[in-house]
Amino acid sequence: MSETVKGGYAGQILRVDLTAGTHRVQPLPADWPVKYIGGRGFVARLLYEEVAPGVDPLGPENKLVMAAGPLSGVLLPGCGKTHFGAKSPTTGGYGDSNIGGHLSPELKQAGYDVLVLEGQAKEPCILVIDDDSVKLLPAGDLWGKGCYEAEETLKKRYGEDFQVALIGPAGENLVKFACISHDFGRQAGRTGVGAVMGSKRVKAIVIRGTKTIPLADPQGVYAMGKQMYESCFSKPGFKKWTPYGTAEVVDWVNEIGAFPTRNFKTSYFPEYKQINGVRLREEIRQTDKGCMGCPIPCGKYSKARSSMGEAMVEGPEYETIALLGGNCCLGNIHDVAYANYICDELGLDSISGGNVAAFAIECFEKGLLTEEQVGMALSFGDLKSVVHLLKLIAHRDGVGDMLAEGVKTASERIGHDSAKFAIHVKGLEWTGYESRYSPSQMLSYITADIGAHHNRSWAITYDVAVGRDTLEGKAAKVVELQHTRPLFDCLGICRLQWVEIGFDLNWYETIFPKITGINRTWQELLHVSERVWNLTRAFSARHVPGWGRGLDRPPARFLEEPIPDGPAKGKLITESQMNELLDEYYRLRGWNDNGLPTKERLVALGLADVAADLWG
Repeated sequence: MSETVKGGYAGQILRVDLTAGTHRVQPLPADWPVKYIGGRGFVARLLYEEVAPGVDPLGPENKLVMAAGPLSGVLLPGCGKTHFGAKSPTTGGYGDSNIGGHLSPELKQAGYDVLVLEGQAKEPCILVIDDDSVKLLPAGDLWGKGCYEAEETLKKRYGEDFQVALIGPAGENLVKFACISHDFGRQAGRTGVGAVMGSKRVKAIVIRGTKTIPLADPQGVYAMGKQMYESCFSKPGFKKWTPYGTAEVVDWVNEIGAFPTRNFKTSYFPEYKQINGVRLREEIRQTDKGCMGCPIPCGKYSKARSSMGEAMVEGPEYETIALLGGNCCLGNIHDVAYANYICDELGLDSISGGNVAAFAIECFEKGLLTEEQVGMALSFGDLKSVVHLLKLIAHRDGVGDMLAEGVKTASERIGHDSAKFAIHVKGLEWTGYESRYSPSQMLSYITADIGAHHNRSWAITYDVAVGRDTLEGKAAKVVELQHTRPLFDCLGICRLQWVEIGFDLNWYETIFPKITGINRTWQELLHVSERVWNLTRAFSARHVPGWGRGLDRPPARFLEEPIPDGPAKGKLITESQMNELLDEYYRLRGWNDNGLPTKERLVALGLADVAADLWG
């Protein structure tokens, strides 16, 4: 490791060869902390170097990477973030997913910054990491079990001081939007990382670490950490945010006309007050739950008393409310929470799950799927329809086998113009913000490096603040946010303190050298984030034919159908407006007209090897 790095890193990569049943430990490359920081940066660099174009995302040559950041596990607000990544079975390009909880602190305390799963086990197994002890053990008794049941079994078997990441039946059955679950309700959803873990026949990763995370200035970190917590507690938004968590925004998103409703046909759900944060708090919430070091616990343990039975679940979070609630027209918080529970137990990403269920229901309404094919009559607003579809998908049963591929592939197989209402970008389903009247947010979705996802650039508030009818400055704001927000994923810390209660970004610039010994301004840290953004774009450009402008497009519904009702009635972003936004975005990024990083830009970012791969 570089002499300039004095703390924040365990300094090792743990590689597990599942085919051979062996493992080895290697030093973290000396330049990685400086060039890529950690977390998302380490995932992107390793996948770029080691996963060749043409590799099957669900084949043994793909790699599943788990990585911590330098701030992971250091007692600071929101220090429990972990990054998973692989070549995505959802898009065929770069894929990653961030998860909260307690995994990355345990990984670092066991002595590793990065865990790499390579090859493919012959039989279902679990990986048990206990400091220097690394074992692959049979998982036959757990294979087929749901996430809650399997995690409870593992906790009883190994003890509460072990942390668990695992898959459910959806991951075992290689559902393209299966997630990795942790801590009874946290998920690394999106991009199909759970399917990759299932393809390797790994049911669970079980970790305990007892070592100390080195710090460049332990006393300085302790003193500043206290100040950071005090700053969080003093923010005006602190008391407002905590009672409702992410569900707080349900009302606002509906009232500006951006709430996914009826498979994104419209953007306002009349029953939204029945599924908002107040309903969650008053009717189903049992207690609050936070990740390691969190001063603003967004998790809500809830008890659903639905029309199909009772269930305990963490959530629902905003995205789940939007996609299983409004998008499937479930107008009762108990029903939304129960559908959330079904997704969590099966190991399904609830965002894609809600999208695919709504797509299937619309296909049924249009006569493109029959009752004989599906097994029952489907309708929006019916919990039984949604749960039935989710179970078919997770087990790849009947029509669920096709739907398990996601809306892009399902629409290609169904035909009859169903692609026009298959709501995705590059194969990844859209998240919880309908964007026909939000140019910045629309641009954020179509240029996100993993497909349609809001977490790279949540720009809708900027649209509302400066006016949604103008395009001026929108591309610049998206670029800015696409550097700022993913930087948190490199650092290994939660962004919600900044996003939701206005925590000052300068804290991270100040604490970084006290942890690592590396002095970096915020702008220099953002430069690393830009490097990683270009690296992930290059990865996908090498792996997916046509990755670029031709795929940087919203669904046809968003370009052809004005919003039919609600606060944004009649609004639409046109093809020419979309091209204007893309032209400006590519120019600001230093990319060519086709949306690919130029040789000059890559070299300037310290990616000369990537430039040579793309351009010779």
